[in-house]
This record gives sequence, structure tokens and C-alpha cells, in this order.
Amino acid sequence: VCFIPGGLDCSISFVSHVLGKVCVHGRQKEILGVLVPRLTDLTKSDCIWQRICWRLVECVPDRWMEAVVLGFVQRAPGADVLSRLLGNLVVKNKKAQFVVTQKILLLQYGHTTAVLQNLLGYLSLDGLRRALLLRVLQELLETWSSNSAVKHSPAEQQLYISKAILICLSHLKEPEIDSCRQELLMSMMEGMKCHLDSSLPQLQRLGMVVAESISLKINTEGPVLKFEYEEDDETRELKSLLVQTPSFFVVPSLPDDESEKAGAALPLVPESNEKSHTAAPVMPDEESDAELDSDDDLLPYDMSEDKELKIKAPVYIRDCIEVLTGSRSEDVDKWEATVKALEGLVRKNPAATREVNVELAKILLHLEEKTCIEGFVELRQRAQVAVLTTDPIPVAEYLTSQFYSLNYSLRQRMDILDVLVLAAQELSCPKFHGKTKHSCAQKPCIQLPLGSDSSKDWRRIVDERIKSKTRRFNMGQSHVELASRPNEFNSVAGYFFFPLIQHFDRPLTTFDLLGEDHLVLGRLVHTLAVLMYLAVNTVAVTAMGKALLEFVWALRFHTDSYVRQGLLSCISSLLLSVPVEQILTDMTEELLETQSWLG
Repeated sequence: VCFIPGGLDCSISFVSHVLGKVCVHGRQKEILGVLVPRLTDLTKSDCIWQRICWRLVECVPDRWMEAVVLGFVQRAPGADVLSRLLGNLVVKNKKAQFVVTQKILLLQYGHTTAVLQNLLGYLSLDGLRRALLLRVLQELLETWSSNSAVKHSPAEQQLYISKAILICLSHLKEPEIDSCRQELLMSMMEGMKCHLDSSLPQLQRLGMVVAESISLKINTEGPVLKFEYEEDDETRELKSLLVQTPSFFVVPSLPDDESEKAGAALPLVPESNEKSHTAAPVMPDEESDAELDSDDDLLPYDMSEDKELKIKAPVYIRDCIEVLTGSRSEDVDKWEATVKALEGLVRKNPAATREVNVELAKILLHLEEKTCIEGFVELRQRAQVAVLTTDPIPVAEYLTSQFYSLNYSLRQRMDILDVLVLAAQELSCPKFHGKTKHSCAQKPCIQLPLGSDSSKDWRRIVDERIKSKTRRFNMGQSHVELASRPNEFNSVAGYFFFPLIQHFDRPLTTFDLLGEDHLVLGRLVHTLAVLMYLAVNTVAVTAMGKALLEFVWALRFHTDSYVRQGLLSCISSLLLSVPVEQILTDMTEELLETQSWLG
């Protein structure tokens, strides 16, 4: 930057053209890396240089404006510095306004969080620009709450938009929140629904975090939304954006000789606070007297030898039912012991389980966690699988009928699908009970116990000596003799499969698989694929395959990617399980249609 002596008027449009030309040809880093720090220093206390800088960017032609504005936004050390460098450029220049309010925020998503903080902080630092900040927030919320945008835009763009929304919220003042409270509430409800309906856990968590933040802003006195989700680095970063960071915490990258001046100009800790931290606390006399009367000198009881009382678990199935249904529900320890012991009791007493199979399955399906038991969901699921494998037909009929019944939550319906898959897997896989022909024991070593009669074991001793001194060139691999056992899933596969595939297109009052409950539909499709795969070599596999092809054909154009992925799994399972001869004779037409759809 050159100086013009004598107070002469001059035009800097040529410099603006050079700046725009250099930036648009990809040399932003080189020219702005030198220009921005120098202008930052010059405009810190000189209003004349501020006006020169404003004229410099205002005179850039529109065709090069985007490259220049983006370069300034990326390299400015803070929003206040960007405000000094650009002034009200976004109010005066339509191209700059489009780049700042539309292109960087809605059409791109590769910029860092610091760039978003610079950009939105710049809009918030002037009264004329705050109207643009409110408009930007409204457009961001429209995109965030759009069902189509949530389905078709990548998760990285959703995260980028969520960050921009939270930064905008951190800059809003109370009067501005009051003026748009109703719009914020409507956008929060629509966007929260779209994100929770998504099958991607990341998008669901983004919807929860942003909805919580909007609720915290619009309900300053009343109750606010609170979701349960696992916090990670991403959610912690999002929540931190809602708290506006004071500008004096942003230290610009200055040369070494100027860092001391900057450090002196940033009062991070007031003097009074510093003294309050270093001064020793003076205790009044009353507090010292109270300390003397405290019970710190009392010795605690020795609890090292105390043992936790073990609650005896029930030993009969009907006793478990009594405890779980509420007649003894006041005894929490007994309830916990029953939940932990139930699976073992069911497997040990199959005859007793068959007498109350459906009742027990109903109790487990509706069982809720009364105390904080580690692994409660897994314990309940394993007990359900045990009941289903003990008496498959009546229990499978009950569970599949309840999947399409009223007054069940989506979680319960997905639990039914999980239990059916695990039970089918257990029934279809034979248990390995066998003996090794050649045991891999250690080298024999003859050790006779004292006082034993060695004459009785002479043959064993001789055999072991011969074995130890014999060289064998090929012993063969030790193998397991598998006990022959029928596939228990063969006779019950239809009871697991066909009831699930019958009523998928019939919407209920609280359950619509082809509508908003597409997450459960995706789980159902994947469940059918697994059941089809496990039904290999069963009698009903051909009928199951034909019904599954018709099911896939009905859903082939579904909009959710998770559902379409499940349909591909169904086709793969069908081709693996159904014999080739049956496919070519019974499903030729359906297979050709499926082939054209896959193509």
C-alpha cells in the first residue's frame, strides 16, 4: 500500500481491478496474505484508512467480487476486523450480498467454523447489516426444516447448516427473538420431525441438538426441550457455538515485534479479579468456631468386611411371572435377580415354559426397566429369544401379530424384529456336540502314583511308551464328529416370514410403514432378507422367495436409501437360498423384471 503525499485526491479503481484479477486467478493466498494483515493494522485507529479500504473492495468489478470477498472472509482474524475492512459492502453491492448471504452459507459447505463465525459475526456488528442476519437465519431454518433437503443433501452440508444456525442464534438479541418467536417455533417443530424421521443417527442427533438450542433461546423462562443422546466431539462443538465468544479472546496473527503490543492491549483478566485470586482468604471468627464444632474428627465405621446380601432368584417360571407382573414388584432386588435369571430358567425348563409361553412373551415385550440394571436391554432380549426358540410356533404367531397391532411404540416393533432374527439364527444353526478323534494332548509322560499297583495298567504303560517312540509322518488333522441334528427352522420358517410380509401396505392410526415410519420399514426389509437367507434348504424356501420378489417389486422406487439397500439384501438372500432350478422354473418373469430394475 503506497502513500500519496500532499493531500491529493486519487482513484483506487485500478488497484481494485488488479486485486480482483489476481484473486480470481487463484492468487488469493499470496496477495491477501500480505494485504489483510497490513490493512488490519492501518485501519485499527485511522478512519481515513478505513474509508480507503472500503473503496478498495467496493470498486472491484462484480465478476471478481466473489473471489475478493471470500478471500477477506477467510483471512480476517475476527468479525470485528472483517467489519473494519469491508464496512457495509453487503448493503451497497448486490453481488457481495449474494455471495455472503447465499452462496457461502447455502450453496457451499466446505468452509471452516471460523469462516462461519467471521461471516455471521460481521453481519451482526452493524444495525444496517442485522436485517440481513435475520434474513439469513430464516433461510437457513427453511433449508434445515425442509424434508427434501434432509433426504437429498449430504450429512456434511447438514452439519454446516446446523453450525450456521447456532452461530446466528448466538448473535440474536431479546427484541429480535421476540419478533420472530413464532417463526422459530414452527421451524423447530418441522425441522425436528424431518431429522428424527431420518434413518441416519448423525442427522437424528443434529436435529436434537439444534432443536434443543432453539428451544433454549425462545423459552427463556419456561421448560425447554431435552433429548437423550450420546455426546461426542461434534455435539460438544455445536453446543459451544451457541455461546458467543467475546471478540477480545480472538488473538490475530501479528508479527513478533507487535505481539507484545497486542498482549498489552488485551485485558484478559481484570486487576480486581487477579487480586481476588491471589489474596489469601480471611476467615471470620464465627466460621473458625464452626470449624471447631464440625464432626470431621469422628472416625468412620470399618466397612471393609461387610458383604452384600445376595437375593435368591426364583427357581420356577411361574414365580418369575409373579415378580415381573407386579404382585411382588415392590421388591426391587428380587425384580433384578429375576430379570438376570430368567433366560437360564427358560432354557432349563422347556416343558414349564411351553405352558405359559405366550403369556411370558407378552410380559417380556412390555417389560420396562424399573431400576438401572447393566445390560437390561440385552437381558430382556435374550430371555425373549429363549422363549421363542423353546416353543417357536405359538410365540412367533403372537409376536408377528403384535408387530402390526395398535398401541405399540416403534421401539417395541423393532424389538420384535430383532428377536425374530436372533431366534431364527439359533434355530437354523445346529449346536456342535462332538468328540475329537485325535486329541491334541501333551506328549505322554509316565508317572505312577505311590502305592499303586502297576501290574494292572501294564498295557496302558506299554502303549504310551510305543506311542512316544513312534515317528508318524502324517497324523491327519484332528476333526470334530458333528452330531447329526435336524434344522429346527425348517418346520417353522413360514411362521416367522409370511405374517410379516402380509400387512405392510395397510396403514394404522399410529403406524404407517409406507408413510413416515420408513425407519421401521427399512428394519423390516432387512429382517426379511435375513430370514430368507436362514431358510436355505427348507421346504418353504421357494414360496418365501416368490413372495419376497413381489414385496421387493412393490417397494423398488422407495425414496429412502436404507430401504433400497434392504431390498438389494433381499434379492441377494433369495439368489443364495432358493435353488437355481426353482428360480428358473417358478420365478422367471419376476427375475427378468428384477434384473431390468437392477440394471
